Amino acid sequence: MSTSAFMQLPATAAGAVPVLPEIADPQKIAPKDARAISKLFFDRLRTLEEGTAEYQYARNTLIEMNLSLVHFVAARYRNRGSGEMEDVVQVGTIGLIKAIDRFELSREVEFTSFAIPYISGEIKRFFRDTTWAVHVPRRLQELRVVLARAKEDFATALGREATVAELADHLKISEEQVIEGLIAANGYTADSLDVPVDGAEGGTGGAPRAHADLTGGCDPGMELVENLHSLAPLMATLDERDLAIVQMRFGQEMTQAQIGEHLGLSQMHVSRLLNRILTRLREGILTED
Repeated sequence: MSTSAFMQLPATAAGAVPVLPEIADPQKIAPKDARAISKLFFDRLRTLEEGTAEYQYARNTLIEMNLSLVHFVAARYRNRGSGEMEDVVQVGTIGLIKAIDRFELSREVEFTSFAIPYISGEIKRFFRDTTWAVHVPRRLQELRVVLARAKEDFATALGREATVAELADHLKISEEQVIEGLIAANGYTADSLDVPVDGAEGGTGGAPRAHADLTGGCDPGMELVENLHSLAPLMATLDERDLAIVQMRFGQEMTQAQIGEHLGLSQMHVSRLLNRILTRLREGILTED
């Protein structure tokens, strides 16, 4: 359906609930036409009860109409060399769905501008979680690529490995940064835990011991510490009321009704505020990663 055909649909009376057009193949709608039609679907979606057939139709149509955004963002990652494009599109679609569920017309921004950070964020997280054997900060991931290129250039020109000092001088960074980048590069790949450890003898029979025999278990508290460390600077950016709401909800484990009573707000208002605050914190952490 083109925009011109869409605009010829019977107009509803002022104040009447808009009627959604039947779209046989939403993915065939051109992106510029999808923008106009999406506004009608978003306007109707907010009035529908979740779980109803009409709600599912509106939501699914929005997803299919805007899949071109996922393909647009995914195209930037064709040369990453890790992961199939089909997987990238799938995780990008998850970002699109999150954007649709959180978008409000009252934001007065184009849906495309709102959705692309969500899509890109999911794809970046996919590469972060599947490409690197261990979690490495983004700046060190980027430094690894720069160092690899510089080492290759030196090897070609000099016929030998570059020293740390030479790499630092070439890249105009400190030797400490070069060493940090080289150490971080070890997190890109990992050996199997079943590989025997040189010189580590086993028990009965003298069979060699593997890395798995010498490796400790994961500390469940480490992930919590890492999450809190990432969250702390974002919490500092909240205003006094937002910070109080988070502390009451998750620190004192108060219900939304109790928070509303304490602040003189309705439970629905508290719910909206919490959703806005948590979305902001999630996006902050995602951008940091």
